[in-house]
Parts: sequence; structure tokens; C-alpha cells
Amino acid sequence: MSTTSSTDEERKIAPPEKHVAHVGEEPVEESAPEVALVTRYDRFGLGNIMAKLFASGVEARGVERVPEDQRDGEFAWNNLLMWWSVNTVLTTIPIGVLAQEFYTLTLPHAIATILCFGALGAIATAFISSLGPKTGLRTMIITRFSSGYIGGILYSVLNILTQLGFSVTAVILGGQTLASINPGTLPLVVGIIIIGVLSLIPCFIGYNMVHYYERYAWIVTFIVMLFLWGLGGRAGFDINAQKPLEDTGRNLSADVLSFGGIVFGSFTGWAPVAADYNCRLPADTPAMKVFLLTFFGLFIPICFVEILGAALMTITNPDYVAAFGDGNTGSLLAKVLSPWKGGGKFVLVLLALSVVANNIPNTYSAGLSIQALGRPFAMVPRFFWTLLCFVVYTVAGVAGREHFSTILSNFLSILSYWTAFFIVIVAEEHFIFRRKNGPLGGYNFDDWDSPKKLPLGFAGVIAGCCGVAGAVVGMSEVWYTGPLGKDAGAEFGADLGFELAAGFAAVTYPPLRWLEIRLTGR
Repeated sequence: MSTTSSTDEERKIAPPEKHVAHVGEEPVEESAPEVALVTRYDRFGLGNIMAKLFASGVEARGVERVPEDQRDGEFAWNNLLMWWSVNTVLTTIPIGVLAQEFYTLTLPHAIATILCFGALGAIATAFISSLGPKTGLRTMIITRFSSGYIGGILYSVLNILTQLGFSVTAVILGGQTLASINPGTLPLVVGIIIIGVLSLIPCFIGYNMVHYYERYAWIVTFIVMLFLWGLGGRAGFDINAQKPLEDTGRNLSADVLSFGGIVFGSFTGWAPVAADYNCRLPADTPAMKVFLLTFFGLFIPICFVEILGAALMTITNPDYVAAFGDGNTGSLLAKVLSPWKGGGKFVLVLLALSVVANNIPNTYSAGLSIQALGRPFAMVPRFFWTLLCFVVYTVAGVAGREHFSTILSNFLSILSYWTAFFIVIVAEEHFIFRRKNGPLGGYNFDDWDSPKKLPLGFAGVIAGCCGVAGAVVGMSEVWYTGPLGKDAGAEFGADLGFELAAGFAAVTYPPLRWLEIRLTGR
């Protein structure tokens, strides 16, 4: 179903056999979204190509709301299995590595930080996920009910950059690992392209293929992670290895807060896409069921693998230290698996390919976020934007392939800033203003693409700007440290960016939204 404007009557959800779409200004009756796309592009001679793609299983639906009578519960448990597959992967390991590489934390302190900040991030993301069945909408469209059409566009831009950033780190690490299997035989650039292409295929096909792949991908990679734990232990974990290097006092607390922000970002990085993968569940699916399945699907595998990354950095064997000398996590993992010789190389191939499961939601949701930029973008088929995203992040991965650790550290820190205030604003809208007996009394989901019926968005946009201000004064990055971030740490400051971003937005949004409703009634 297209997302162009229509009258109130045309916006009513029609039965499956007869929906109303729009091509330009003229309404076109359709039985499914693919009919509108075929009709629209037939004038350019592309109708037959579109029809063949959809007949072969390529998903036609984009950001349009999924009507209640077109949903099923087939993928309910995938809220657990999907996120387990997405995060039990190679790309989660380097996040734990950063605890020692950049913040000199001992293993016990790294574990405590991962568990505490991870639980907070998992709760936030699981809440966003629970809105999928209730609304039948993609995550970036849900933001329109709190921040209006314009605010939704701003969030979509941020999410596009977020998913592309995640994809860049994924293809680089996967490429590094493939290249390290037999050094000198496979160029890093080729490894990056291989990971990118494999990630594209299920995303190009769409929602069902994504779920089928993620339902089973975790099995092999979870076994591989157990192998890494065992071989790492054989090489010798030393929980006190970082003790002489670890900071003390205020510098230690600063290290914990800064690394905690990265961990929080590794969880909440999925929040802007969390509802994308269960919007086809029945509207009466219990919210608590979705919440719990998503929470444990995130918390258990991410903590398990990030702690593995931190543990591998405690190996003091000089050969292992040298393998990681240039910040190449792939080389370190190759060394860990080296006792198995040929078998270790095969396991390393599996580990490198696990990146595909992690990169699939990035690629799929980035295309949806481009559609959420507005009606002209939504009229272009989802799979086209998916293809474009693949090209962009693969090229960026090739260009930044030598600076993986720096990209990962800076990217995840900044990521936690905007996702923090985004989650707070959506949550306050849901629990304060859209509650059953609240000022608005709930949602009218038929208004999802009606700018005149959605909020103006000034409350959400201003609160978001306040969140940005909070992040700026609290952040601590290599290139800038805010005044509050500087005061929180003795030497290099502490990163309080996501905490202050969430706090500033939480305080400013309710009064601004109350005023907006009072003045506009929506």
C-alpha cells in the first residue's frame, strides 16, 4: 500500500481483498502492496520485472501498516531466536575487547559493567520491540506518534546513519577474519565484499526470509563461541592481567562509565529497528511476552559474547598479544583457534560468516528507514533501498578497513546518545499521553501517514534537541569532552552522554507535549 495522502474514508483499513493505494494523486484499488508497485512501475516498463520478483517471494510491503487481518503468530518465538542469532556473532566480541584495549579494566570490572549496563539497554530495547504487534508499524513510523511527521524524518536520518555504521563495522570485521585465515591469499577488500553480498541476499528477499535465516543461524555460532571459550581457557585466562594497568579512583569510575556507554549502545543500537521484526504478529499478542523474549534474546547472548571478548584480552602469552598488536580482532581469534590447525581455520570461516546474521537487520531496516523519510521515498520499492544501502556500507567498509577499533569505539559511544533520548520520548508518549485514561486515550493507527492528524512534533523535536544538548555537555570522546563529562573524570573525563541525553529529554518532553496537546488537540 502506498503512503501518499488520501481522504479519511480511503484511509480506513479495508479487507484483504480490497485495499486502497495511491499512485500520484489517483487512488488505485489493490489486493496487496505488490499490485500497487506493479501498477505504478508498469508505466516505466518495469511492471513485469516487479511482478516476477514478487512472485518469486521478494517482499513488496515497506513501511505501510500491516492490517490486523493480515497478521499471524508464526514468528512469535523469533523475538528470542532472532536476537540470539543476531548477537551471538563475531561482531559482538570486539565490544568486550574494548574494555581492556581502551579502558584498561580488569576482567571482573569489565564483566560487572557489561551485566549492569547491558540489562539497562536490554530493557529499553525490549520495550520498543513490544510496540510492534500493538501498532503493526515499523519502528521509525511509530516515532511519528510522539514527534510528528518531521520528527519522524529526523529520527529516520539518525537511524539510517546508525544502521549503516553498524554495517560498516560488521563487514570490516568479517573481512578481517576471512583475510586472516590464510594471510596473503585473500585480500581484505574481497573479504569485505563477500560479507556484504551474503548479507544482502536475505534482506533483498524480505521479512520472511530474514526470520527463517535468523531462526537457525544461532545454533552453529553458539557452538563456535563455546569452542573459543575452551581454547581461550587452554591458552590461559589471567583475570589479573590488567591489574597493574587499571586506573584507580575517579579515573576508574570514568573508565567504567565510558565503557558502560559503549555497552549500552550495543544493546540500544537495536531499539530503532526492534519493532520492524514483529509488526506482523497479532495485535493481541501479550506485550509482556514480546518484552521478555526480546530481553533474554538480547541480554544472554550479548553478555555471553562480550564477556568472551574481554576474557580473550587477559591471555598473556606473547604470541597472542602479538596477534592483536595492530588491533585486529580477527588475527587474535585466528591465533586462539590455531591449535586445531585446519579445523581451526574451518571454525574461523564459520565465525567470519556469522557476521551475516548480525548485518541482516542493519541492511533490512536501513532500507525501511529510507522509506520512512517521506512519501516520495516510500513509493520506491523497499528492495531498491536495501540494494543501495549494501553499496554504501560496502564502499565505506573498504575505505575504513584499517581503522576498525577506532570506528567501533567512537561509533558505539555516539550511538548510545541518540537512542537514549529516542527511547525516553517514545516511552513517555506511550505511558503518559497514550495510556487508556491519558490525555489522548490511545492511538489511532490509521493516522500513521496523515501529517494533519499526527502531532505537530515540536515537543518531540525540542525534547530531542535537549537530549542532544545533554549528550554534548556530558560526552567524553577523543575529539571532544563536554564540561560535565570533564568534571566527572580526573584526567580524561567520563562519558555521561547517554545518561544526560536521556535525562534532559525525560524532563523536557512531558510539559512540552502537554502544551502541544493543549494547543493543537493532537
